[in-house]
Amino acid sequence: MAAINTHDNMRPEKASIVSELSETLKRSPFVLVTDYRGMRVANFSELRSRLAPTGAEMHVIKNNFLKRAMADSGFPDLGDQFGGQTAVVTGQADVAPVAKIFKSFASEFKLASLKVGFVDRAVLSTAELETLAELPAREVLQAQLLALLLSPATRLVRLLNEPAAGLARLLNAKAQKEGPPQHEKSL
Repeated sequence: MAAINTHDNMRPEKASIVSELSETLKRSPFVLVTDYRGMRVANFSELRSRLAPTGAEMHVIKNNFLKRAMADSGFPDLGDQFGGQTAVVTGQADVAPVAKIFKSFASEFKLASLKVGFVDRAVLSTAELETLAELPAREVLQAQLLALLLSPATRLVRLLNEPAAGLARLLNAKAQKEGPPQHEKSL
């Protein structure tokens, strides 16, 4: 009952909500806080279905519950950012695809603007979240990095092989110029 003791002035059911949210926040590598003003049930359903493949979940939560849960989870105090209608998005994977989904959803429906984000408890502004949304998929970035790392090695192998390849071409050209080899006549 430690969660209830940390929230002495809260009813047990509210303290339980804050405790569960706090545990969710602790487990998630990212937390996005969004304003859902103007969203209807159909919009929520659409956004949740787009988020589902990334493993992210969106929950509407009272601002005071979110503030308490974030404080309990070791997040910086940004209480002034949590006004109005707030929903929180958490997940277990990469934040970039989630930010990309939010960006496309917000531009398509003019709803669900991101207020602030946290990645490993570091605060990200809306501009930084927009930058994350512009990044290519993680697999593409990994492939680009691998190609960049392999490029010098590939060039080195070509450079080391070039003298032998050049010699082989030179011998081949000389052999073609001289014609087929002449065999000694037997007596």
